[in-house]
Amino acid sequence: MAPMRLLAIIAILVQGLVIGDSQELPSFDPELAVAKVLEVAEGKVGPDVKIFNVVDFGAKPDGATTSTINFIRAFKEACNHNGRAMLVIPEGNFVVGSMLLSGPCTFQPPLMVQFAGNLLPQDSTVAAENADWITFMNFNGLFISGKGTINGQGEKKAWNSVCEGCRRQSANLKLIKLNDVLISGITSVNPKGFHMMISVCSNFVITNVNISAPDESPNTDGIHMSKTNKVRISDSIIGTGDDCVSMIHGTTNVTIENVKCGPGHGFSIGSLGHYEDEFDVFGITVRNCSLTRTENGARIKTYRNESPSKASGIIFQDLIMDNVKNPILIDQEYASIKNSVDSKVLISDVEFSNIRGTTISKIAIILACSKTFPCQGITLKDIHLEYSGPPDHNEDTPFSSNCTNVKVNYIGEQMPPPCA
Repeated sequence: MAPMRLLAIIAILVQGLVIGDSQELPSFDPELAVAKVLEVAEGKVGPDVKIFNVVDFGAKPDGATTSTINFIRAFKEACNHNGRAMLVIPEGNFVVGSMLLSGPCTFQPPLMVQFAGNLLPQDSTVAAENADWITFMNFNGLFISGKGTINGQGEKKAWNSVCEGCRRQSANLKLIKLNDVLISGITSVNPKGFHMMISVCSNFVITNVNISAPDESPNTDGIHMSKTNKVRISDSIIGTGDDCVSMIHGTTNVTIENVKCGPGHGFSIGSLGHYEDEFDVFGITVRNCSLTRTENGARIKTYRNESPSKASGIIFQDLIMDNVKNPILIDQEYASIKNSVDSKVLISDVEFSNIRGTTISKIAIILACSKTFPCQGITLKDIHLEYSGPPDHNEDTPFSSNCTNVKVNYIGEQMPPPCA
């Protein structure tokens, strides 16, 4: 993407993030954000910016020499700098093990990361054995941009070891306890676990990223969020083996737009109700996105469990489905922990609007809500889906919707027909 187009997109996103919400964080200056991103995109920095190039700290771009400690030293120097700082990862193949790049820091925010190289894991097991691979934590102001690639070199052996109740596999990139973050242009491929994991963060912009893993790679969510507020994800391509974007407890005020999803499990809110004392989810908008050959399209999923919480203020709008199995899905019986217990998550004020395309399922819309806490304020507006699956042996099977424990407000065109 050309620098000026990138600049325009980020200007719109950052302005909307800061001035479009009354709960603004004044430290996230949109003009400063745009200026810094343009500098990084064009390789221009002012005389007041100190450069910390990982090669100057001994990192070797040869695809063989382990450079973990060199990356950590470069980050620490940048973190402790008392001015503007830029961490540079130049072109080349860098082998690194698990890294925790943590504050608190003293640099003048943001820390700019010019990322042009390819990151490779130290060996096939190191990332899986050490929680997460690359972690940024506990500081304000992080702008990562460039054409660099984070390649987790996940493979069938790691993916096949996934089991219920086992510790999750490592994420390619983990971002925790950060404010004012912009990620642009980078690529993530073949993680052992999630591609990006975001937790306890605020003011987040992700744009023009490319995320890729085979459709048979379980639990490789593209962007996974929890306890995070004010996020915008745009103009990106996500194809992976699990949710393209997943939003679990405590995720609030998120906008996802112009994202291509597929393969994968779609855009998912949940799973919710898995843990005790979960925070609510609200203010989620997914719009102007396309989904191709995904397991799900727009999905909300909750466990049958005793943990109470709420999910509300959710909009799925202007979505195109191409051979999607479950285009519209509310599943409050997901991965049941106790079959005799209803979900205690209250889902309310959800709108599915202008959703069109094709599905391989005769039951295109499933709204399976909790008996104890029925869904409230569910609206389906202008839905047009067509069956594109294999010929049905029973030609009398109707193309239909299935609804339980919910009263739906229907507006405009409805195909398949509304629930009886």
